[in-house]
Amino acid sequence: MAASNTWIRTSVAQSGMTGGKRRVRRVLIVDDHPIVRQGLRRVMENEDDLAVCGEAETARDARTAIKELNPDVMIADISLKQGDGIELVRDVRAHHPQLPILVLSMHDETIYAERMLSAGANGYIMKQAASEQFLVSLRRVLDGNIYVSEAVGNNMIQKFAAGGSYISANPIDRLSNRELQILHMIGKGMSTRETAHSLNLSIKTVESHRQRIKRKLNLSTGTQLVQYAVNWFTGREANAHPFSAKEAPGVATEAHTAT
Repeated sequence: MAASNTWIRTSVAQSGMTGGKRRVRRVLIVDDHPIVRQGLRRVMENEDDLAVCGEAETARDARTAIKELNPDVMIADISLKQGDGIELVRDVRAHHPQLPILVLSMHDETIYAERMLSAGANGYIMKQAASEQFLVSLRRVLDGNIYVSEAVGNNMIQKFAAGGSYISANPIDRLSNRELQILHMIGKGMSTRETAHSLNLSIKTVESHRQRIKRKLNLSTGTQLVQYAVNWFTGREANAHPFSAKEAPGVATEAHTAT
């Protein structure tokens, strides 16, 4: 394995049919947690048709790796140390329209799945899912199909059937993608300046988004916004179980229910 300063390349045999077997598809993993990347690699290392060709920690590194490695599929998390998963998916879809994208995240699928599909992802699966379900989702998007959990799929059907009359009971659904990004960063403890730098926005623009978030969530003060964001963020994170290198799947143990 050869590593650059920004991303890791893995030696993988060229894709092709061998002895009638399904061709090997090359997978790029984008996640800022090494243990998650290791867990994903362990899931795929015994699969004849899948091979990890590279890894990236940031959105910028992911873009470089795609150009250099020409993967068959990208697996990406929403939260990255540098950059943002939603923006990455949108950018990759614009520049690489044929590349399948599977979002694998600890964040609530009822909030993020539909947004990520709208941004250009082909599938969304939670990190709590069992390894077998992860492999199903990965092969589904590689075959040109869409993958979401049954619950998300049913919710999307209900919204479609209701048309413009559908009203979500969750106030988070009122937020735009950018507002949701900023709420997420507030919950992580990032300042307005740090948020502006991370999203390449002006401080004034971030402040404007914060004001809109407060209005949509019926909050009066900045302190209330911070408390709401922290409670929401920690509530989502508390139930998350990121990959463990000791677990063969890395997504979760078999005892967890696939979602």
